[in-house]
Formats: sequence, structure tokens, C-alpha cells
Amino acid sequence: MRATQYHPVIQTADVAGTSAFYRKHFGFRALFESDWYVHLQQDFDETVNLAILRHDHETIPPEGRGETRGLILNFEVENVDAEEARLREMGVPVAKSLRDEPFGQRHVIFRDPNGVLIDLITPIPPVGEHAAGYATDALPT
Repeated sequence: MRATQYHPVIQTADVAGTSAFYRKHFGFRALFESDWYVHLQQDFDETVNLAILRHDHETIPPEGRGETRGLILNFEVENVDAEEARLREMGVPVAKSLRDEPFGQRHVIFRDPNGVLIDLITPIPPVGEHAAGYATDALPT
């Protein structure tokens, strides 16, 4: 299979509010918008897309309906420290404070209005045995 696009879909009761959150804090714009579905694309990178869907919409099979839980959206960014400061100043709730991880990430985790976690990551060199888990061409430097 060769996908022409890939994007996560957040199921929520508050489509408009969730869409507004990602527009305000993460630079998304709507490519399609209705009261039950919004397709978002980041202003500065058309490959970064996200959809917001009414959790009880008829297009979802009954067994799949419900609000999104247990989802983490990872955004790799050039400067996690700057993004952390910007979002904290804007009042976005922090779920896990800024830290360096031995497996090769400097990151901070925020929470969206639905409880979805948003992990902002800047790769850093891994420490010790963690380096062995990386493909040679994937090691952060």
C-alpha cells in the first residue's frame, strides 16, 4: 500500500473547540470544515494533517464510537525549549514537564481539551545502551 496522505483523527463531542485549540496553539488551518468534521493542515507544512470528528457521527461504526482516549500526538520540533515556553505562556496544560530522556529525546507533554496528549520532541543523542536501538542512519547527533 502506498498512502497518499496519513492523518490521525480525534473523536470528540466538541469539534469546534478542539479545532480552535489546534489552530490557535499549533498553527493549523481548516481545509474542510463542518459541524461534525474538520480537516486541519499545518500552515507551514502541508504534510502535517489532523482531523477532528464528532464522536457519535454515523460514519463511525457503532463499536468504534466514543471520545478519543489514550492517544499521544508526537510533534518533532527544532527547538522544544522555545515551544514549551510559548505554549506554557498561552496557558496550555502541561502533563509532563520539559526533560531530557536517555533514549534520545528532549521533550515536554501537553494536554488538549479532550485529554489527548501532545508530545513535543527535539531529538538529542541517546545515552549508553539506548544508542544500540537506533538504525545507523537514524541516530540523533
